[in-house]
This record gives sequence, C-alpha cells and structure tokens, in this order.
Amino acid sequence: MSVSDRLRNSSRLADLDRRIEPLKSFELKPARTRQGVILQFLGIAVIAAVLSSVLALPLVLGSGIAAAAGINDFNALPSTLNVEQFAQNSTVYAKQNGQDIPIASFYAQNRQDVAWKDIAQTVKDAAVAAEDPRFYSEGAVDVFGTIRGALSTVAGGDLQGGSSITQQYVKNIGVEKCEALTDQKKVDACYRDAAGVTLQRKVQEMRYAVGLEKKYTKQEILTGYLNVVGFGGQTYGIQAAAQYYFNTTAAQLDLGQAATLVAILNNPANLRIDQPDNKDNGAANGYKLTKERRDYVLDRMYVNHKITKAQRDAAKKAPITPTITPATNGCVSAQKFNAAFFCDYVRDVILNDPAYGKTSDDRWATLMRGGLKIYTTLNLDLQAVAQQSLSSYIPGSRSDIDLGASNVSLEVGTGRIVTMVQNRAYNNSDQPVPGATAVNYNTDEQYGGSEGFQTGSTWKAFDLAAWLEAGHSLYETVNASQHTFSMDQFTNSCANIAGPDWPVSNDEGSASRLSVMSATAQSVNTAFAMMATKTDLCSILNVAKALGVHSASGKPLTSVPSMILGTNYIAPLTMAAAYAGIANNGTVCTPIAIDRVVNADGSEHPVSKSTCTQGLKPEIANGVAYALQGVIKNGTAVSANPWDGTPIMAKTGTTDNSLENWLITSSTKVATATWVGNVSGQTPLRSLTFNGVGGGNVKFAIAKPILKAMDATYGGDDFPKPDSAMLYGGELSVPDVSGKAPDVAQKLLEGLGLNVTVADTPVTSDQPAGTVASTDPAAGSSVQNGDDITITLSAGGGGGATPAPTDSGAPTPAPSPTPTHGKGG
Repeated sequence: MSVSDRLRNSSRLADLDRRIEPLKSFELKPARTRQGVILQFLGIAVIAAVLSSVLALPLVLGSGIAAAAGINDFNALPSTLNVEQFAQNSTVYAKQNGQDIPIASFYAQNRQDVAWKDIAQTVKDAAVAAEDPRFYSEGAVDVFGTIRGALSTVAGGDLQGGSSITQQYVKNIGVEKCEALTDQKKVDACYRDAAGVTLQRKVQEMRYAVGLEKKYTKQEILTGYLNVVGFGGQTYGIQAAAQYYFNTTAAQLDLGQAATLVAILNNPANLRIDQPDNKDNGAANGYKLTKERRDYVLDRMYVNHKITKAQRDAAKKAPITPTITPATNGCVSAQKFNAAFFCDYVRDVILNDPAYGKTSDDRWATLMRGGLKIYTTLNLDLQAVAQQSLSSYIPGSRSDIDLGASNVSLEVGTGRIVTMVQNRAYNNSDQPVPGATAVNYNTDEQYGGSEGFQTGSTWKAFDLAAWLEAGHSLYETVNASQHTFSMDQFTNSCANIAGPDWPVSNDEGSASRLSVMSATAQSVNTAFAMMATKTDLCSILNVAKALGVHSASGKPLTSVPSMILGTNYIAPLTMAAAYAGIANNGTVCTPIAIDRVVNADGSEHPVSKSTCTQGLKPEIANGVAYALQGVIKNGTAVSANPWDGTPIMAKTGTTDNSLENWLITSSTKVATATWVGNVSGQTPLRSLTFNGVGGGNVKFAIAKPILKAMDATYGGDDFPKPDSAMLYGGELSVPDVSGKAPDVAQKLLEGLGLNVTVADTPVTSDQPAGTVASTDPAAGSSVQNGDDITITLSAGGGGGATPAPTDSGAPTPAPSPTPTHGKGG
C-alpha cells in the first residue's frame, strides 16, 4: 500500500498528524529574557510530552517489541535514507620505476574513507563514550538525550548534541548531500531540511535513524559516522583528520590524539587546533577550549570503563601538540615531480570531457568529490630527464627577455603523453611569482595553455605532404633564387588572396636551384615558396588539418602564402601529435593523458580513448618521413642527433628575427616537440646565449639528451622506404607547345615540374615570330619531374610566319600518361 493510501486509511496517522501539527514549524531560538526562558522551558516540556506519547520512548523506537500506541503511524513517515558515497579525494597517479605514484589530489572536502579495521579502538571508544554512551544498547533514537540537549540550548547553556550517533549520522548525511549542490537556493533549502531546528525535521530524522538501524549494523553506522563528520575547515572524516592534525593515520591514533579529535567534533569551528594565533583557543593557552573538551571526553571514557584512571590522568596531563600536515589541493604538490603542468592539463581534460559529466558542474563534482583514482600516461623517469635538460639551459626568468621554453613527448600510434615540461615553475595563485606561471606552454588555451606560437619552418612538413599529393617528387628540382613573390603566383581554393608582393629570405639556408630533398634538409625558404606556387595553398592547409593541426586559441587557421613558412600559432603538443601521425604511416592519434580511472567504489570509470584517423596516405607519409630524416642526418638538425642507431625524422623552425625557435622530431615510437621563445616582446634569441650555447642552437642542446633517453626506453624501427614515384616522380610526355606564347608555354611546362630555360637566340621557323619554335627535349619525349627543358623561340622566315598570337590562356597539353600539375593541381 502506498504512503498516500495509508494517509487516507489510517485514523491513527491522522491523529498523529493532528497532534504534532502545531509543532511542525516550531523553531528553537535562544530566549533573550528570563521570562522567555521560562516560556520556552514550558514549551519544551509540552514537546517532550508529545514526543513521548507519539514515539513511546527509545525502547519502542529501537526494539522489535509489539507496537505501542502510535508506532504504526510513525512508521508511515518516509524511512529510506540513501547513504550515498561521501565526497572523496580524487588522486592523480604517474609511473615511476614502473610503479604508480600519487602526484596530486583534488577535493572539495579533504576526506578518505576507511574501513572499521583501519580505525583505532581508542577513536571508537572515545566517540561512543562522549557522544552516545548508550549507542550499543539503545535503539536508533535517544529521546531523553534529544530533550536534554534542546532544553540546554534553549536555556543558553553549552551546546549539547542531544542525539544518538545514528541520528547524528542521519543529519550529516543530509548535510553532505547539500554540499554537493551548486544552486544557492537549493543549497539553502537543503540545509533547512537537513539541519534546521524544527520539530518536523527532528521527527523525520528520528524516522530515518530507525530505518538506518534496520538496514545497517552498529559497526557500520559508527564507521560511516566517523567517515562523514567534519573536523574543521575542509577536513572531513577520521582518516583525513588524523593526517592533518597529527600526521598519522586513523589506525595509529593514540589515546590523547583520539580524545582530541573527538573533542573537536563538539564544535569544529571553535575547537579546531590549526589556528595557533587564536586568542581564545591557540598555542599560547595550550588550546584551552579544546583541552577542556578533550578532558571531558577522557572522563567519559573512564566513566564508561573504556580506560583506567591511570590512563585518564596521564592523558589529561599531556598538552595538546598538533603536527599540522596540510593536504595539498590541486596540482601544486605535483611540482616536486616536475609534473604540475601535466597535472593541470589532466584536470582540464576531465573538466572538458563529457565522460565525467554532462555539465561543467557535474564534471567539477566528479573530480572534486568523486574519489577517483586517475592513472595517467606520464613517465616520471623520462619527465625528470626532460626537465633536467630543459632547466640546464633555460632559466625560469631573466632580465633581458620574457623567456619561455617547453618540451613534450608522446607515443606514436597511441597518443599517450609521456613527458610535459617547461622552464617556469607552476603558480596558479593570485599572487605573481617571478619565474612562475599558470600558463602551460605545451597545450591549447582551452586546456590551460597559451594562444600558441608561430611554428616557423616546422610547418614545412605539411608543405612537403601537399607537394607530394600534387604529384611532385622529392628529387624534383626547384628554382630557389626568387626572393619576391606576387600574390597572383599562388592559388588558394579555400580563400581569396590579395595584397602586396611577399619578400622571402632564407633564414637557415640558401641556394639557386636544388632538389626538394636538399631544400628540406637545409630549410631553404625561397625553395618552399616556389614549391607553393606549384600547389594549392588550400591543399597545404588541408594536410595540416588532416594531421590534427589547429590553432591553440581555437581561431581558424590562416592560408595566406606566408603560412607555408609557419605563421599560424600552434601549441607544441599539437605539432608533436602531427609529426607522430607522419611517423605512423599517416595515421594520426589524438593526444591522451589518462590511461585508466577507478571510481571510489572500485568500479572502472569510462575513459575517453585516443582517436586515430588516416590523415595522409601511407605513401605520402613515408615520402615526408624520408625527407625529414635528411634534416637530422646532414641538415639543420644534425646537432641534435643522438647517433644511437634509432632512425629519427626532424624539422627545425625559426621565425622572423628568431623570436621563436623549434625542433620537432619523431622516431617510429615517440614524437617530441621542443620550443624556446618570447612569451611576449621581440627579443631575438640569436642575440642571446644560454649556458654557453647560442640562442639559435639551444634547442639542440635541450633536445639531444631527451631524444637519447626516449630511444633508450622505446627504441625505434626503420621508417618505410618511399616508392619511386615519391622520390623521382613518374614519366611525363613533353607536350607540344610550338606556336604558343613563350610565357604560356613556360607556365605549362613548369606546372609539370620541369625546369624551363628560354634560349637566347631565336631560330628560323614555320611558327610565328616570337612564339615557341620547339623544345629540347622535343614534344612527345619522356621526361620526369625536375628534368630540364629548353624553349627556343621562332624568328619566323619559315614561309608560314604570321603575327604572334596574343591569347595567353592555358594551352591543351599533348596526351600524357600522367596528369599535368599546374598551380591549381
């Protein structure tokens, strides 16, 4: 039968409701006058009489004896109180020497639940003796104690609990549920229901207490009570209290410590012993108020035969000597492992991931109250090597530059982040500290990072991929002598481009005509600018996106010509993941920081896995990897080569005026990104030295020990060899361009990847004067990308000369076994 049916059908319940109706909103407020005290005393006497008649005293409430008058009516009140998981500390772990090591905790309440066997008997005895001496013999409700406590409070005396331990447990469960709410109106209403001083709430508390004792044993109730109660501030539960106040565990508390902690329960706000400067209850007076309550607890333990007189007297003589051991909340504690920024990244991952809750409030509650065990991907042994190498050269701050530096490594094929370090210490407080920051230089802004940094020539990996996708090859030669490019030389099917001519200089190398392999190894800017005129800028952008590249700020990537030299602002972690994708046969995997999460009850919590997608065709990725190996074998990154036998691909990057300096590498197992640069300002790195190493080369000194450690841990295989088409291109048939205007013919032939030269001396020809007379090799000949071809112009005089054509449109090429590739290809 439902409760509503019972309400309609029970005359006894109707009588109960009638009898207590006037008392439902009764509030106990201390009287301000003697007359008021007398009136309230009389009121309490009436309440006591009503309660006694309704509840038939504790014997009836807690026993299984046949029902006395009114007991069925009382039982009709809601009795089920769900004892949910109390707020627990969440702990972050990382690997060290193969073992999971806790590096940080998050909590709204500092609490770690413990089992009955992990709580010292002294604590159990002290709690029962002081709070509820009849706990083991009585029922769920102590009516006499409730009335006594209420009378004492009304009369303005000392605060008295007045409730059984079971009733206190019920109240704390209700309050704990309120702590989990975020809406202030709901919080206020919840506290009124859980702890408001009204008869209606008190009667419901008693009913819940009876229900609890039917479901749980006394041992389970006392354990739950000691785990939920507050000990002042953010310290909840006996385990956290033991650690915080005495730097021990709940199992190791001695008699004096146990009595002190139980004393604090009487009034945590006033009796806490972590405020030595408190005039009323501080170190100067020996924590007078707490000592008085502690001695009371010891007396009650003696009276209830839990300790001897000698034990009591000795404990009372001992002073209260706390050993305050604060539990760090958040990532500050991870600083000693050089892992505070990684910890902060893990926190932001959880707060952004729907796997931990539908709303931001839900995710916050899961982290701060859920008691999660968060097992991360971080390798503390490799982390120590990375931090040591970075800090050996780059200080947290120096007066001549707003200096930043970072290094991050992740596994190829899994996306697991194994290291994440930077030059500055972690500080997320409101007070700025020199050489410290809350900004993670490795990550996106959404995950505690910056707006990113211009990548310089490390972007050329994407230029290379687009070049190969367009049908060009690595040993094709390009003209690198041009230093000024007009906008009409470029094609961009993603967006319109316009503006003044673009001047290009060579920061890390120079040449006139060279192969793409050589241009990559020496990072020749003008060569890559010329290559971009033969591809679609949009295709370069799409290659980067396909490898997971995005701006650190979340803004759209730009695709203007200067993009090809790395003007977009990207986070180092993103670049490392993209290079890992190239090393993984074109399959890119999103970075992850968490391997496994365990809930407080031991069950597995769902974890978002790395998502792997085919960003590049394997043959394209293998071609890019082949070219990038040359960079560290005999190119601009050779100084970083550990020469340990592990194949590595790499690319350097330096922005204009050497404001940012990069090195990104990858083996077939681990990718690493190293960045050094200006956090703000315009100080050229090449004007500075760092521990004896020039600012342009310090990235190599930082990276080399890290690469050596990674290779020693992970090893690495040979990269797949690219096919012949990626290296040398396919055969082409020279089209017939005779009779074409020379500029049209030259553009067409260059679009095929041929190196075009126009002969100085025209020849007699049947073609109109000023047009193309012939080519060498001749039309129909087989050539390859990068081959040379000479155009000879006609002087006319062949008998069929006519004026030169004025049409500058693209000619139709001769049949060819492979497609032609112009700027839009």
